[in-house]
Amino acid sequence: MDEHSQRIVIVEEEIRFTLLELCHACRAEREQVVSLVDEGVLTPSGSGPDDWRFSGIALRRTRAALRLARDLELGVAGAALVLELLDQIEALKTRLRRAGMG
Repeated sequence: MDEHSQRIVIVEEEIRFTLLELCHACRAEREQVVSLVDEGVLTPSGSGPDDWRFSGIALRRTRAALRLARDLELGVAGAALVLELLDQIEALKTRLRRAGMG
């Protein structure tokens, strides 16, 4: 990752969305985003849907989950599983690179 990419990630992490803002940004229904939270795909701060705040990373994860659900005709649970597996693959690749094997 070059210096420019690192700055983009940092800025993205600092952005905060309400549930309504995230739904608008992703063109998603409220129930879809709540389901993603219930499945553990998204982890907002706050005590409940009216108080939730999502990071900029949640925007990317929400869009990815919705795309998986649509393109592969998966339910929310299936999209959550695919994202979890992709996260694990990325973590393993990172470990291999750090060990000089990737």
